[in-house]
Amino acid sequence: MEIERSAASVEEAIEGALQELGVSEQEAQIEIVQEPRAGLLGLRSQPAIVRVRVLAGLTVEEAPDDEQEEMAFEFLRGLLEAMELQVELEVNVVDGVTYIDIWGSESSEDMGLLIGKGGHTVEALQELMRAAVQREGAERCRIQLDVEDYRKRRRRQLVDRAREAARRVIKTGKPEALEPMSSYERKIVHDAVADITGLETGSEGEEPERRVVIRRRR
Repeated sequence: MEIERSAASVEEAIEGALQELGVSEQEAQIEIVQEPRAGLLGLRSQPAIVRVRVLAGLTVEEAPDDEQEEMAFEFLRGLLEAMELQVELEVNVVDGVTYIDIWGSESSEDMGLLIGKGGHTVEALQELMRAAVQREGAERCRIQLDVEDYRKRRRRQLVDRAREAARRVIKTGKPEALEPMSSYERKIVHDAVADITGLETGSEGEEPERRVVIRRRR
């Protein structure tokens, strides 16, 4: 089965398609048909369009190859040098996810600026890195950017929070909405609840107030 979905961002389009198909990212082949583009004065803007196909017994979320890692690494190094930040970059694999980690060598204030309120700046840097890698011909950038383990810690917090909320939904039968999150963070919550029998998740609301709702399976 194959569907196309459009949204304001690539990640949001992917999330919508995966939710409709009822599969995880590892169970689907994802093709980016069109990157989002902002039109002049907001006119004639183009949404992101993705094509998602369910795989039969295959895993497509492979580790990024060395070339993709090098492209992402070099882009970030040039960007951070232009920002005149004294940092170190390091490639690590944690729980099957490849990260380029940024570590501060001096000012913790600089690292706070790179993370941004609620992680918004590191999310924006992630999008810049992804776009730069894909401009070089990569089908999809599978590398995650992190700043002093902020996103790894946040991932663990989201998984714990999602499972706690899931337990309450099982006990009370009442749906529970989590706080607004980015599409990346909503995907973490969807995956954390996916294996819990009798529950389902969905995303509700408009960006930037879009959030995950956990409920008993209908």
